[in-house]
Amino acid sequence: MCAAVSLALASVSAVAGVGNGNGNGNGAQASAKAVGLMETDRIIVKYKDAVPAAKGGLARAAAVSGDRKAKLDRAGQQFGMTVRESHVISTGAQIFKLNGKRRLEDVRALAAEMMARDPSIEYAEPDRIMTHMATANDPMYSQQWHYTDSVGGLRLPTAWDKSTGSGVVVAVIDTGYRPHTDLSGQLLQGYDFITDTFIANDGNGRDSDASDPGDAIAVGECGGGQPTRAQNSSWHGTHVAGTVAARTNNSVGVAGVAYNAKIVPVRVLGKCGGYTSDIADAITWSSGGSVSGVPANANKARVLNLSLGGTGACDATTQNAINGARSRGAVVVVAAGNDAMNVSNASPANCSGVVAVAATGKTGGRASYSNYGTLIDVAAPGGDGSYSVISTLNSGTNAPASDNYAGYQGTSMATPHVAGVAALMLSVKSTLTPDQIESSLKSTARAFPASCSGCGTGIVDATAAVNAAIGGGTTPTGPTVNETESNNTLGTANLVSTSGTTVNGYFGSSTDTDYFRVDLPAGKTLSAVMTPNASSDYDLYVYNSAGTLLASSENGTGAVDSTSSANTGTAASTRYVRVVYYSGGTGATSGKYTLKLSW
Repeated sequence: MCAAVSLALASVSAVAGVGNGNGNGNGAQASAKAVGLMETDRIIVKYKDAVPAAKGGLARAAAVSGDRKAKLDRAGQQFGMTVRESHVISTGAQIFKLNGKRRLEDVRALAAEMMARDPSIEYAEPDRIMTHMATANDPMYSQQWHYTDSVGGLRLPTAWDKSTGSGVVVAVIDTGYRPHTDLSGQLLQGYDFITDTFIANDGNGRDSDASDPGDAIAVGECGGGQPTRAQNSSWHGTHVAGTVAARTNNSVGVAGVAYNAKIVPVRVLGKCGGYTSDIADAITWSSGGSVSGVPANANKARVLNLSLGGTGACDATTQNAINGARSRGAVVVVAAGNDAMNVSNASPANCSGVVAVAATGKTGGRASYSNYGTLIDVAAPGGDGSYSVISTLNSGTNAPASDNYAGYQGTSMATPHVAGVAALMLSVKSTLTPDQIESSLKSTARAFPASCSGCGTGIVDATAAVNAAIGGGTTPTGPTVNETESNNTLGTANLVSTSGTTVNGYFGSSTDTDYFRVDLPAGKTLSAVMTPNASSDYDLYVYNSAGTLLASSENGTGAVDSTSSANTGTAASTRYVRVVYYSGGTGATSGKYTLKLSW
């Protein structure tokens, strides 16, 4: 994956170069194609008997028996590749190393062959490399127009009268961080999830040091003759972190959107980008999930900022990690990408349950580079033309040097504006669910003052979003109905036909299970929120019409479970929502729960 100063899956897309306004000359790379990142030397394989991390436990990988390994080897031989076990990630999938980098289409063919030979494989897919998404920028400006401008700005200052982000943790999943005067006291303990030592560029693999050693690359260093021109270090994560939570009212530098929030820096991108599997583990860990071999995150993040991505469909590995993060209460904010194409081909912005962010310029119209489409939720200032987003940076062209500031442009820059507003909302109402945050951001966004087709519902309005959070959010209100038994199977599921419906249900016994059916309109996202009684632990699952699991939430006793599922098709699509007993009370009094279904 790449960063989204433009972060997008660089595996198949152009890597938008980062111009940082400090003389590094990175802006010259804006048109470089990420041919080298259209390759990978790793493949992700998840067997059906693997168990993902759940309820605070660790993932359990499936045993790779001699028979299974032989099938993998035979599949590899067909394509001239050898397959070697590497490690297990938090979704229960296993990473296998190949004997050198191969084109993505060849690794996809290998994945298909593996699945054809071994029906015990749930899925296999390339471990794609992502990169950051910034486009070329113009010189640094002394004013943060992107916060205050009445036309193209975030309308932020009046939001600060009611919230500054206190008590909220935001994970910046990116290139790591550089210590900076304007980030002093804002950074909590992070983690470096990069497993590949070349990409890491710090002499080792995963460790607790999330600092950024630099991601400068020489001509051809990423493979496939890419890049064609040398690129200086981007310090991308430091720039993103400054937009989220740079110190404010300290007479130094710039202000942050949620300047009293705290940042957990999580390093997943280095030289030439970063692997999908590392990013998935970072999503899990940042949101409070367990990752084998990694200490627990003492500062669980409620907001995850992913200013990164690339082209292609949302892969199962990333979707599973996002589902897990959402089940733990984290809202996942993702850059749409900078390829000026439909976001349906940009991952992870096209994954279900994320807040996908397009970029606008000072006029409030779509930035020339920004991706667009029906999967975009909202837009935010990302810069365009002669107006850039200014934030914290480092002056080093290769290795770290001194603190400085610079203007960048990209959906990578728009995304932390939205992540910061989400932190402002959670600061005034900590019980907001990811779906409530997304719904409020969309419903309170202001109309575009200039052309922005396919940019979501509008430009995020910080003040209106905070006011909505104080008022309780904007989840639709519908009728309240009672569960009707028997509804223990797909065929007997209770039909819910009105958005905003609240179902009063209960478990008659510990073996009871309840199904509810929603015929989800095209282009809509189903939000399911299940609230158990205080002494019980019930879980929430969503399936398609074939009974395939699409999403789940498995929080603990008394905790609310929430999940979502998007219908990206052109016709209505059936979803089955299932509530399952795990532990606690049963009966009409002790087994109560409520389920709210909205779309």
